[in-house]
Amino acid sequence: MQACDGRVGLKMQEGFDVAIVGAGAAGLAAALKLTRAGRNVVVLEARQRLGGRAFTFAARGAFPLDAGCGWVHSADRNVLVPLIEAAGFAFEKNSVNWGRQSGDQGFSTAEQKEFAEAFEAFDARLAAAALKGTDSPASDYFEPGCRWNSLIDAVSSYYNGAEYDRVSVLDYGAYVDTGVNWRIRQGYGTAIAALAGSIAPRFDCAVTAIDHNRVPVHLETQQGPVSARAVILTVPTNILAKERIAFSPRLPEKIEAAAGLRLGTAEKAFLLLAQPEELPVEGHLFGRVDRAATGSYHTRPFGRPYVEAYIGGRNAEDLIREGEGALSAFAFDELSALLGSSFRRRAMPLAETGWARDPWALGSYSHALPGYAPARSALAAPVAERLFFAGEATHPSFFSTVHGAWESGIRAAEEALAVLPAPAL
Repeated sequence: MQACDGRVGLKMQEGFDVAIVGAGAAGLAAALKLTRAGRNVVVLEARQRLGGRAFTFAARGAFPLDAGCGWVHSADRNVLVPLIEAAGFAFEKNSVNWGRQSGDQGFSTAEQKEFAEAFEAFDARLAAAALKGTDSPASDYFEPGCRWNSLIDAVSSYYNGAEYDRVSVLDYGAYVDTGVNWRIRQGYGTAIAALAGSIAPRFDCAVTAIDHNRVPVHLETQQGPVSARAVILTVPTNILAKERIAFSPRLPEKIEAAAGLRLGTAEKAFLLLAQPEELPVEGHLFGRVDRAATGSYHTRPFGRPYVEAYIGGRNAEDLIREGEGALSAFAFDELSALLGSSFRRRAMPLAETGWARDPWALGSYSHALPGYAPARSALAAPVAERLFFAGEATHPSFFSTVHGAWESGIRAAEEALAVLPAPAL
């Protein structure tokens, strides 16, 4: 693989078989597939790191925290599991009962059972509606007057990044999760970075324009022009929808598909505990059970002394607009109401995310708006055997996941290989 030399700029050349835009899981998977097939590849990444929305960091030099994805979903059939194990990482296979309220704080055992039954019934109605093939907002299938509708909506805000009125029934029905969800003690982002191997992306190299009216395809980047026989785009849908990359000729059908697959808002705040023993290892708390604007709190993940707060949907959007610190302040307000006002003296803000204001993401992960379930296949379709599209939003059933992104990168690489001339001997 050939990297770009920032000292002299990116040279316009026909030597690249494929230019890959984005060094997240999809871009890395495509690059590995293509380089192993003997292709000359360049990976162009706008950030100063690889991994995209798979990003592990150590706040204040402490333990690793996953700012983005943290759960290895459908681990019993996840293509990444053997790769991660081969790279020397071990999986933590204990999960969390997300419907359980540790200590029954403000949410009795009877109420938890009632909520679980209401959610199961709602999920069954959605599944039945999806089988009929007619799309609508998932919120249409709330039981009128059910006291748990708001909390069900809150759960959607964590794993869809949006409440159910903005979620397609057909898209929701297409998602596959076996329920086997593992974690990696060193961090999911750390593991994805390790899988990159010898792939050396060119960092600080955002692509601003693509002229695909000719071969080789011409790309304008922050570090100069590049040309390649084919291009694989793995950028988030919100970037495409806002036309942060100018295509010539323009691609209105891709822009519309991307807009229909908007990235939701799912953020995290991490609170460091001074007295961790007061909260259970691998415990869980809902901040409130009577509204959608509430957080989901995972206490002492891996037995470590912190709380991982999940805050999503419109609530997260509002808090992100308030600015840095608002997510943590919200988490403190809710946990203090549950655990007593003195909790504020027994914990401190450790870190929080801001994917919705990240200029290279503008959100967390995709969900199809009502009426836009077909947009996933529309976005994934190649253009003139020159442009190929990958990323979690293009996967038909594993969208919003890292393994979905990875599989899509392999698919796009195979599509490109099928049309590229045979490599010179």
